[in-house]
Order: sequence, then structure tokens, then C-alpha cells
Amino acid sequence: QVQLVESGGGLVQPGGSLRLSCAASGSIFSIYIMEWYRQAPGKQRALVATIPSDGNPDYADSVKGRFTISRDYAKNSVYLQMDNLKPEDTAVYYCNALLQPNNDRIRKNYWGKGTLVTVSA
Repeated sequence: QVQLVESGGGLVQPGGSLRLSCAASGSIFSIYIMEWYRQAPGKQRALVATIPSDGNPDYADSVKGRFTISRDYAKNSVYLQMDNLKPEDTAVYYCNALLQPNNDRIRKNYWGKGTLVTVSA
């Protein structure tokens, strides 16, 4: 019932910007942590940015100073502002949430299906 849907991916030139969005829907009691992962071709899925419920974010070293993660608690959404994009940022970006569904006492991880970001001239 709970779903995460990403949007905002696309083709952008090096040095450009994109803003990814992820909206969680369904019957949700509470969202504790929201994160962005990415998986580049031939590579393992890796954490890009994370933001817990206290709003204090953390980033992978490769994106520090370029990416900004934020949350909209009213919309159960998380965003990733990506600036100064590089070709090595090309990947499928996945939204992940650690949340507690309504009528469920267990916190679980949920994943979106991903949105493709391609950085190329």
C-alpha cells in the first residue's frame, strides 16, 4: 500500500542542475529517515544523501557542496537539489524511506523504482 515515487530525472549538461522529488503515499504513521541512493552502470547502489526526522542531513563525499537534500513533512516528500552536475553523477537515483506504516508497529524500508539522471554534453 505504501509507495514511493521519484520524479525529476532527465538529461542535463555538465555543470547543470536538476531537482529530484520523491513522494511517499499510502497510509503512513511516521517517516523517520528519507534518503537518496544512486546506481551507476556497472556499479553498486550507493548512498547519496540522507535526512532524518530532525532535519540534519548528511552526504556522500562525492556530492558534498553540490547536492542538497530537503524534506517537506506535510507532503511526505524528499527532494534532492543537484547542482554542478558531473558525468560521473549519471545513474538511476532511488528514493528510500525508513517509515512506519499505519496499523503496523514495525519500521520498514521502502524503495521507489528510480529515476534516471544522465549528465552528458
